[in-house]
Amino acid sequence: MSAISEPIASSHEREIRADVSKEVPWELVTAFSRIVRESGTEGEWKAARYIYDKLKSWGANVTMLEPELLISVPRGAKLEVIAPQGLGAVRAKTPAFSLSTGGNAVEGAVVYVPSVKVEKIDDMFSARGPAGPVDIAGQIVISEGLSMPMRVREYEKRGARAQIYVNPGTAIHEGICTSIWGTPTLANKDLKPATPIVCVNAPDGARLIEACRKAELRVRIETRLDEGWVRCPLNTVWIEGYEEPEKFLLVHGHLDSWHEGIGDNATGDAALLELARVFTRNRSKLRRSLRVCWWPGHSHGRYAGSTWFADEFAMELRRNCIAQLNIDSPGCRDATEYMEDVMWMQEADGFCKGVIRSVTGKYSRGKRPLRAGDYSFNQIGLTGFFMLLSNIPPAVRKQKGYNYIVGGCGGNIAWHTEADLLDVADPEILHTDINTYVTAICRVLNADIYPFEHSKAAQEILNYLRGYQEKCAGHFDLGPALQAASELEAALRRFENNIKNVKDPNERREINRCLIELARILVPINYSRGQRYDHDPAISLPPLPRLEKAGELAALAGDPSGYRFLQTELRRERNKIVDALDSARNLVQRFA
Repeated sequence: MSAISEPIASSHEREIRADVSKEVPWELVTAFSRIVRESGTEGEWKAARYIYDKLKSWGANVTMLEPELLISVPRGAKLEVIAPQGLGAVRAKTPAFSLSTGGNAVEGAVVYVPSVKVEKIDDMFSARGPAGPVDIAGQIVISEGLSMPMRVREYEKRGARAQIYVNPGTAIHEGICTSIWGTPTLANKDLKPATPIVCVNAPDGARLIEACRKAELRVRIETRLDEGWVRCPLNTVWIEGYEEPEKFLLVHGHLDSWHEGIGDNATGDAALLELARVFTRNRSKLRRSLRVCWWPGHSHGRYAGSTWFADEFAMELRRNCIAQLNIDSPGCRDATEYMEDVMWMQEADGFCKGVIRSVTGKYSRGKRPLRAGDYSFNQIGLTGFFMLLSNIPPAVRKQKGYNYIVGGCGGNIAWHTEADLLDVADPEILHTDINTYVTAICRVLNADIYPFEHSKAAQEILNYLRGYQEKCAGHFDLGPALQAASELEAALRRFENNIKNVKDPNERREINRCLIELARILVPINYSRGQRYDHDPAISLPPLPRLEKAGELAALAGDPSGYRFLQTELRRERNKIVDALDSARNLVQRFA
């Protein structure tokens, strides 16, 4: 039975929600419909100054930071068919961090590598490559889909000299093709794409693929990008609570855009602004503090702004951040459901469902957060909830002819295109979504005990461990990890049952300290492969990523050395997990 029940809205919560305006956020949405906010450009600075000036006029404690970020802004692409004759030039775009050809062209034969249709948003971040091997060395690859980094990297490793991606609709969706999360380091800088990448729309791509099947297809590709270190604006607001001012919730979203980017993410910027306004007006009603941030470099730097912040303020986040709430693409046209692509970590499951139910009267279903958005805080160990929020019901998507998945705009296929304009947003839906955020913020910052059930995270980890054990059965024993996870889950259930009625304020603070420390332990082992304060690449990661290779043991049975090498690796990773789970259990022993 859940240790956390859906709370009745407090008087403070009701008062703050009553203060939410429809007009103020819509003013920002309208203003941003005339501003292209590419990272580091005057448009982004203009948008940042708009937010800063509004906040200053309301008396908010706002600071504009100015980090230098590595940014890549596409400026043009050419795709010309050399043979067979008759196809000529084809409209194309290049994604951020593609190799710029520098005025020269890459020419070569094209090989078609069929892909698998993306059926859900999770698949966008996987390789989705061919069923069998295709020789692509020295050739230009053409394949269906978006230019996602796992695919780009895979084809480069196999020798492709350039790549063409056939987007699924009549538009060409902007994107970014590097897997490097934020600013590169000397250790990962070579993961940056080393070949030119272009994207075309579905009708043009179909013609190219058909030509490739019938005869030798040769093309010439040029790409042009502005890439370098750029000073970018990062607004951050601090709204101090009255009881534990050092403890805070981080609420954040990205400022930059592709084109006007109304659904992605002017509506999110408007939500953040309204949250900052409302909670500044009502700061006397907050027991703990609120930090609101607008990130630059999301679209053109692979989450460079949030990554910089995570690096620069790592110790403050580690010691005092209760959790992080991401806001991307709320308030979009026809997005009236909370069942498809709403994301939260498992410990926030009951909490998020309760929040959405309280505000909308609707049921919701969360999914495991992708390695995407601005979740730049997993390796610090922050509980995370939301990314996308309201979305278009499947029946409405089908009716509107939206026959493929996109990564934002509530499911509107204007996402990352020139069509992401004012009509993509809906002020009524935006108002509802802002109230959802207000409710979540109030319930975290004013709760006697933080509303997170880490027993659910322990159960999730236990289930994943069982799955890995099945994959390596007879080859490796995860028994010690399974036992540690089972004992932790039981201890956490006792802990959550025992803390429900604690009245002593000092004991509550100790319980909340335990809840924060539990996240610092469990989130990294469940969501990261690298060490604390690193940033894993922007590629699809399985649960408990360090055990991913467990399923490979059986296939290595004929290679005695490789088999033992992998057993050794898994033994060490198992030990790290057992140690972490034991540490988590020891944290709560006093209350369990």
